[in-house]
Amino acid sequence: MKEYRLHTLICAGTGCVACGALDVKEELEKEIVKQGLEDEVKVVTTGCQGFCERGPIVIVQPGDIFYQRVSKEDIPHLVEEHLLKGRPVKSLMYVPGPEKPPIPTMMDIGFFKHQRLLVLKNRGRLDPENIEEYIGFDGYRGLEKALAEMTPEEIIKEIKDSGLRGRGGAGFPTGLKWELCRKSPDEIKYIVCNGDEGDPGAFMDRSILEADPHAVIEGMIIGGKAIGAHKGFIYVRNEYPLAVKRLKIALSQAEEYGLLGKDILGTGFDFPIEVIQGAGAFVCGEETALLKSVEGKVGRPRPRPPYPTEKGLWGKPTNINNVETWANVPAIILRSAEWFSSIGTEKSKGTKIFSLVGKINNTGLVEVPMGITLREIVFDIGGGIADDEEFKGVQLGGPSGGILTEEHLDTSVDYESLTEAGAIMGSGGMVVLSENDCMVDTARYFLNFIQEESCGKCTPCRVGSKRMLEILDRIVEGRAEEDDLKKLKILAEKVKKYSLCGLGQTAPNPVLTTLRYFEDEYKAHIEEKRCPAKVCKNLFKYVITDRCTGCTFCVRNCPTDAIEGEVGNKHKIIQEDCTKCGTCLEVCPVDAVEAVDNE
Repeated sequence: MKEYRLHTLICAGTGCVACGALDVKEELEKEIVKQGLEDEVKVVTTGCQGFCERGPIVIVQPGDIFYQRVSKEDIPHLVEEHLLKGRPVKSLMYVPGPEKPPIPTMMDIGFFKHQRLLVLKNRGRLDPENIEEYIGFDGYRGLEKALAEMTPEEIIKEIKDSGLRGRGGAGFPTGLKWELCRKSPDEIKYIVCNGDEGDPGAFMDRSILEADPHAVIEGMIIGGKAIGAHKGFIYVRNEYPLAVKRLKIALSQAEEYGLLGKDILGTGFDFPIEVIQGAGAFVCGEETALLKSVEGKVGRPRPRPPYPTEKGLWGKPTNINNVETWANVPAIILRSAEWFSSIGTEKSKGTKIFSLVGKINNTGLVEVPMGITLREIVFDIGGGIADDEEFKGVQLGGPSGGILTEEHLDTSVDYESLTEAGAIMGSGGMVVLSENDCMVDTARYFLNFIQEESCGKCTPCRVGSKRMLEILDRIVEGRAEEDDLKKLKILAEKVKKYSLCGLGQTAPNPVLTTLRYFEDEYKAHIEEKRCPAKVCKNLFKYVITDRCTGCTFCVRNCPTDAIEGEVGNKHKIIQEDCTKCGTCLEVCPVDAVEAVDNE
């Protein structure tokens, strides 16, 4: 194998690719040839590095030198200074804040050093389209051990002893689910990987599939052997073209190497995997709806029992786990249940991946040990609230999750603690909210998503979510009456209790948690016709104060010509023409524009 003096690792996840990472790679390769370094420096495209807000990202090894927001114009200087002369380029390094020095190495950056990588261990160190690099980092050794040294019962026991729970949201014990499926009395069984990730702001599964597809494949083959299944399906939404591409490359390579398909590793075990692309319906994240979609039918949930482990695809026992769950399996088999269970809390073992987004300085993908606090994630890893605003809350678990407040910042991030606080772990969406977010409007946003994505099969979800949304519309528009709050609470409880599937049962969570922790904001909207955060447009207006210098910035930038005034004189907003877009607030150089309550 050829040895290189340096490796330059370029993030090629969806986020960095969208920011021009492939152009950076092309320019880097050209400049390396131009400088005569092609025999000394290797360029490697990796999966998502996690720090999405800082892409495109380039890491130089050895040295762990982290470069962020790299453009193709930066490449000639980077190659000459660092790759040729050995002098790291400070201007491209991460700077944690004003008047602070740049941080050269990746693991000294707060975003990275507080994480614990198990599932994402390969995300920035190997080419996801090269199976030999995966094998070089102990890839498929867990599969080898499972097939050559363990019985199906021993594999299942190892997963049970590890304490691994499903990472798709419900947190059901993975080993127990495998055991139930294995004991189902049918010779034909199936394995399914749920990659239908539909939560707003969530991209955990996508990033795993893009960065380390072989880990998911290896986990599924091990699961197939344990359960007695002889075919697997990976269900991925069609909006993830890069993930689908890399999955198909990985499947082809695994089959070529004798690790997938017929007679795997000469053991007589057959297990092919097929990729199914979904059309993007949110409800297909629910397991029974997903199975209908795999069968080519309309993706709608059905009552349970029978559960899929008894009656799933084409009426046969089927085991479903999500992407992150499957990706945990190889390491557990290779390194032992005892190793895995030593991480996390008593009832929530291992790590969890979160997509950290919203009003946060460091947005991106993070993997943390179970039991870490919300405060550590938001402030140590996330770098605190953007624009020096105050923390107000965090939405956990996607649109069906709940919003927790400042008093919960020291809450342990595990299944039981989050449920007790009124939220859910979910698949891992984490949206941070600041003082300038309206909690009523936030609840309406998530409920609107749920209502639009409802499959419509059951009345509580189809009608109940619609009626709740109508009440929230009235509240934010200043049309609500005093008994609307009571009606909203009753509806939320009924939808939660009587909906057919998990999506409908958790749909009211954003409403229930905001009512629980921010009822005063609801009352301000209803009783005082006032939005404390100045978000709900019917409940406030923009005015120009005496600080106005008459610079005409607002006049020139107003998209509806709703501002009048001459140079040097105080301007005025024509309220009936104002759409409250906020442009005047943003462009005013002297902060003369204010949002005030309606009179």
